[in-house]
Amino acid sequence: MSLEIYWKKALEQSRLSIDGESLYPLKTYIITKDLYEKDDFIIRKLDTSKFNKKKIYGPKQNPFCPWEKILEIDKIGDNHQLILNKYPVQKGHILLITNEWKPQNGWLDIKDWRAIQQVNKDTSGLWFFNSSPIAGASQPHRHFQLLRRSKGEISCPREKWFLEMNSYKDSKLKKNIIVSKFNFLENPSCLFEFYLELCKKLGLGDPINDKKPIYPYNILITNKWIAIIKRKNDHIHGFSINGLGFAGYLLVTENSNINYLKKFGPEKLLESFV
Repeated sequence: MSLEIYWKKALEQSRLSIDGESLYPLKTYIITKDLYEKDDFIIRKLDTSKFNKKKIYGPKQNPFCPWEKILEIDKIGDNHQLILNKYPVQKGHILLITNEWKPQNGWLDIKDWRAIQQVNKDTSGLWFFNSSPIAGASQPHRHFQLLRRSKGEISCPREKWFLEMNSYKDSKLKKNIIVSKFNFLENPSCLFEFYLELCKKLGLGDPINDKKPIYPYNILITNKWIAIIKRKNDHIHGFSINGLGFAGYLLVTENSNINYLKKFGPEKLLESFV
């Protein structure tokens, strides 16, 4: 049984960060039943009435170099750091970042997989990675995101879809997604090689021949499976989709075309992004 030390620290730092006005939880309302009948998506509407994101003029700052000390959770090995997401989608939304600059759109390396594995041994859940702005990444400095899940809790609304995807008929989503069983207990070098193998199968290229992955992509990882999604769009019909969208979490804003979503459904919407 894991001790979940990182999770406990994340909760404590969340409390301190909110009190210190350094954390801005996204306020949302679930509107799924208004738009969709099934349970494989959770649709939320963003409340922007009190959303006060500071505008910074001039060159965009890197929020991870250095990171805000009040958001700090723990050091992970010599190359990574756990911090809180400044704009969390749930309580204790965790980021695993590289200490030094590493590009978000570059190939992940064995050090990344070793750090992910170390965190997951203690605190696990739904990991997701957005490789570039087209895949929904908001920062170019390498970072992975973790939404903690308790033992026995479903990782995401679309988990059944991913576990059964290979048995479905051909679809645009299936052609641009690769899913496989995943074992976090493997040696980090095996996890790294497995990642490269899946990327190559999906047509993203390989580090020997390509300086960076050919296409933008998302990664979803749980204790049971891993999925990699090849991307071609970020904004369509007023929706912005990152890895969480494919996991079944959709966010509606004032710019979203709700009528399109209601008429064609979430899965059809996702097809527009691959």
